[in-house]
Amino acid sequence: MDIWMTLKKAVSLYPDKVAVIDGEHKFTYAQVAERIQALARFFQTQGIQAKDRISILEVNSHVFLEAYYAAAGIGAILNPLNYRLSARELAYIIKDSYAQWLIANTEFASVVRQTLTEAPSIKGVLWIGDQPATNIDCSCYVYEQILSSHFGLFEPIRISENDIAHLYYTSGTTGKPKGVILTHKNVCLHALGTIAELRLDSTDVWGHIAPMFHLADAWATFAITWVGGSHVMVGRFDPESVMATIQKDRITLSNLIPTMLNLMIKHPAVKSYDFSSLRVILSGGAPIAPELVRSIIETFGCDYIQTYGMTETSPYLTLSILKDHLRHLPQPEQLWYKSKTGRPFITVDLKVVDDKGQAVAADDRQVGEIWVRGDTITPGYWNRPEETQQAFFEGWLKTGDLAVVDKEGYVNIVDRKKDMIISGGENIYSIEVENVLYMNPKILEAAVFGVPDEKWGEAVTAAVVLKPGETATEQEIIDFCKQHQASYKAPKSVLFLKELPKTGSGKITKKALRDRYKK
Repeated sequence: MDIWMTLKKAVSLYPDKVAVIDGEHKFTYAQVAERIQALARFFQTQGIQAKDRISILEVNSHVFLEAYYAAAGIGAILNPLNYRLSARELAYIIKDSYAQWLIANTEFASVVRQTLTEAPSIKGVLWIGDQPATNIDCSCYVYEQILSSHFGLFEPIRISENDIAHLYYTSGTTGKPKGVILTHKNVCLHALGTIAELRLDSTDVWGHIAPMFHLADAWATFAITWVGGSHVMVGRFDPESVMATIQKDRITLSNLIPTMLNLMIKHPAVKSYDFSSLRVILSGGAPIAPELVRSIIETFGCDYIQTYGMTETSPYLTLSILKDHLRHLPQPEQLWYKSKTGRPFITVDLKVVDDKGQAVAADDRQVGEIWVRGDTITPGYWNRPEETQQAFFEGWLKTGDLAVVDKEGYVNIVDRKKDMIISGGENIYSIEVENVLYMNPKILEAAVFGVPDEKWGEAVTAAVVLKPGETATEQEIIDFCKQHQASYKAPKSVLFLKELPKTGSGKITKKALRDRYKK
């Protein structure tokens, strides 16, 4: 079982079907396969061999999909890079992975030049677009030119399903990014799992809206290809352009981050677009407020599934798909389940355990840590044996996420271990407070975190972004929270910001907020 097999299946069954729509570019599966094989042939001529690393710095595009498959065909390891990182951060990742080639969009030429001064392992750069006028001390080629000169027969190499396919870098306990290893088996079994869980088939049109350098979206590259569906590329997220693309290209499903969905459903032009092609919207990357789920279902007129996962788990661990007997519940109760983190994904074993490693009661109240195992779980971190050992216990990956579980087996995350606030001896889960804040009609975005406090140990603090044209006072927000939950959980202070800090994948990052209060 390997990634190339998924492309081979699509080409054999759907050669003339539109595989990729990227702006004005449209490619059938036969055409995409020709382009991928040309790219693979080029890398072979440059001496790239099995297990060598290739990095890519690109927005969502057909090139990203082609790179994923070309690397798989030659047995190389693809290292997707977050294009929002600084040159110093990118250089660290390239040096740590010892990548030998870089595929990069010319819009990142300046940061690439700075990066490569600190990353001598790179032997060549393959530019997407015209070659930029920048001095780089290595071989440089233009993507479309090398494809046109390398078309021809290509034979993928034989690999083991346990060979490494991808290296995704994520935050490390030391503050330095660490490379998460995913094997061909991890990726392919996850793709099969999503095909079964989401009932994917050749009629599906996937919107690549969340960044393809992140597993919130990247997994669909392989699952949608395997079933012969179509890929629609959205280079960067913009609420109105995404809504227009859904209407124009008749997208049937996508996985977005709550921040993205929030900006779309609250956009003043949202009612002017046709979303009738959508059959389901998935949301992942962060917990979501029930009020936002209700608005998503009403706005898009389709089903909704909450997802939860990690880079280390390919990524899905749970989906909030309703069991059949739950579909007969009244709508408010169905919404309650849809807003939960979800029941275990088909490929994993999952349990919620206390500090002694014992399963917590399935009472939707007792809090424990989520542990998981299965064939879609990473074998470990790149060149980090100690961190790999610390992450596992007797084959179980310790996620660091705190959750409760109910009698139906649905888990619900209450916080990350590091985001739980202990104030006056009480455990306060930031997500619980955020859910209340999102009930306020004046609030666009919200994040809750703890700051050091002499009296309380930690004080609950909220950072909020108001909707355009709205005004509110700190006391008004605090009083609103006290009206809807225990007063001790209400924020002690409120920051009003123009925007919340976000990671490269669009998730709100509380670390940047907490850092404001470090002494």
